[in-house]
Amino acid sequence: MPVMVVGADTPVGARVIDRLLEPEREVRAFVTDPETAARLRERGAKVALGDVSDDSHLAGACLNCFSVVLVEDAARDDRERSFAPDALAVLESWARAVASASVRRVIWLTAGTPPPVETDEVAIVDPSQPDIAERVYEIDAARQI
Repeated sequence: MPVMVVGADTPVGARVIDRLLEPEREVRAFVTDPETAARLRERGAKVALGDVSDDSHLAGACLNCFSVVLVEDAARDDRERSFAPDALAVLESWARAVASASVRRVIWLTAGTPPPVETDEVAIVDPSQPDIAERVYEIDAARQI
């Protein structure tokens, strides 16, 4: 089942992508950085390149994904975000995007409390955990959380 990582061009997102990429698994990445996009494509990921605050673009990229990993750092770092005035607005746009794409499982990588999202399953993982990539892999692979 396809999994999308939003913010795959952050340090935490890169660790998660590294763990998720397997020949039999469809891994998608939503990134802002064109060089990271090219590297991920070479490694076999399907890549959407764009503004992480553009919920309509994100929703389209998430279509038919079972799980979406939302890396909060991508909402707070120094990248340009044209469609949201602040990090909270970006996170809220992500919640709208995954709901409109009918994603079943959302995995938030945040130390805080994310906005509510209308989906079947939600997990919150603190990105400071040393084994975060393995934890995300386990949650994504679980039959139910």
